[in-house]
Amino acid sequence: MSTAPKLNPETPPKAVVTEEQQRDIDALRAESSPTRRATVPALEEILYTAIPVLDHGFVRVVDYMGDDGAVVQAARVSYGRGTRRATDDAGLINYLMRHWHTTPFEMCEIKLHVKLPIFVARQWIRHRTANVNEYSARYSILDKEFYLPAAEHLSAQSTSNRQGRGELLTGSEAARVIELLRSDAERAYEHYEKMLNETADGHHIEAGHQGLARELARMNLSLNFYTQWYWKTDLHNLMHFLRLRADAHAQYEIRAYADAMFGILERWVPLTYHAFLNYRFAGVQLSRDAFGVVRRMLAGEKVDRESSGLSAREWRELMDVIAPPGS
Repeated sequence: MSTAPKLNPETPPKAVVTEEQQRDIDALRAESSPTRRATVPALEEILYTAIPVLDHGFVRVVDYMGDDGAVVQAARVSYGRGTRRATDDAGLINYLMRHWHTTPFEMCEIKLHVKLPIFVARQWIRHRTANVNEYSARYSILDKEFYLPAAEHLSAQSTSNRQGRGELLTGSEAARVIELLRSDAERAYEHYEKMLNETADGHHIEAGHQGLARELARMNLSLNFYTQWYWKTDLHNLMHFLRLRADAHAQYEIRAYADAMFGILERWVPLTYHAFLNYRFAGVQLSRDAFGVVRRMLAGEKVDRESSGLSAREWRELMDVIAPPGS
């Protein structure tokens, strides 16, 4: 998990966006509009700027509403900040987070433009509490951009986890997998263009051929091709997304996006960010039975797995919390 993205907003990376997109970004960043609404200088610094993720992806903030003060205001049902101190706001936000009072966090919203591999998008869309509008391959031709894992993320299937990774692939096996991924994607896109009888820049390939409809030709592309969408959600549901997708057990590719979004969260609502980190993301929730085991241990009783009454898995999870490996 990262903190704020290491990015100079005046020299944004241009490799992850098209020239047209970069012109739009530059034009938007050149504008300045007076407002009476709450704004956040740290987030304004990176507004519209593409934060690179994976090999061709990005996340960028398009718009936002509210700040830490809006959370406090909603909780107190008051108007303006008055004479309250920042420490008062932090204390209230900590209280809200600690006691699962989530409604005030729903008063803040953020809209992101995300470019991501299709297989990551299919995981992401499981979070059904956002408004989403995706690039349509029925109307437009997808770019020839596909994800290839870096060597350090090319792993075998885990032998203990059906949805996880195991040891890294190395040597000729790793090279073979990368070549298969690359050649399959290259061939799929070549056939995609041939079926369309048109390239992404509008050039017709063979005169006298109509070409297949875009809504049909798109089915030939593999899941590592990139798509894009606008994704709008409230602060409460953004934190829920991050709690799951920035977790060490999440798939690396979606975790990379969550890490970038963690930096956005810190810039946007720093008080909420620290409360979330303390009470949710890095905090621990115990079952009644696990809490009972901890109380027995604190009372001096020797408790093992058999006498704990916990399942083997919950016992391991509890031990990882109170006596992590290497401690």
